[in-house]
Amino acid sequence: MSRFRRIKKELRTLLAAADWRRHLAELEQWEPGNLVSPLFSLRLDRDENVRWRTAVVFGLVAGRIAEANMEKARVLMRTFMWHMNEESGNLGWGIPEAMAEAMVNNTRLADEFSSILASYVYCDSECDGNYLDHADLRRGVFWGLGRLGEVRPELVLPSERFLLAGLADQDAHNRALAARALGILRASNAVSSVNKLLQDNGSVRIFEDDSVRETTVSAMAQEALDAIAEVPK
Repeated sequence: MSRFRRIKKELRTLLAAADWRRHLAELEQWEPGNLVSPLFSLRLDRDENVRWRTAVVFGLVAGRIAEANMEKARVLMRTFMWHMNEESGNLGWGIPEAMAEAMVNNTRLADEFSSILASYVYCDSECDGNYLDHADLRRGVFWGLGRLGEVRPELVLPSERFLLAGLADQDAHNRALAARALGILRASNAVSSVNKLLQDNGSVRIFEDDSVRETTVSAMAQEALDAIAEVPK
């Protein structure tokens, strides 16, 4: 069995386990660079939980790479960006989530690439061409902005207007995830716009607190409003 296949098999076993978090220390047995190709493959796994957990591990691996060699970490981030490019011929499933987790795990990566992640969900007269027409791929970006906002909100705040625009996205997941991110940012100026989603019963599946749950746009809008209301007056 090739090294790639062996590592991928062992990684998948780890990620499919109910107690997968407890086994993350086992990743230290591999050089982080040797995990990159198997993780790119596992982001397309048939199991939804494995796909989400792959993004988490990608972030940890990117953080390890950045600590050892920042330029190699930048190469990985640029590889993520290439996968998001339609001309690559390889749709970027799981890529925005992995990019976000990488930035959660390394401040320098976050400083350099957070604005690029945000550019995938907004396009105006000054658009730089990164906007993703594919609604399902935008879901990963909105989720990623919320995830990054949990740890480094100051880097997501400049993209608040992108999130506000996302509240009117035609895709229910994107509306809900934009509201969630605004709630995480405690964006008080978003209250009136988020309120408009309280009657939106579109169905949503979201990865949160290490599990996938089913909910609605209206429920997530209410959660966002509750979070914003927690800000001291």
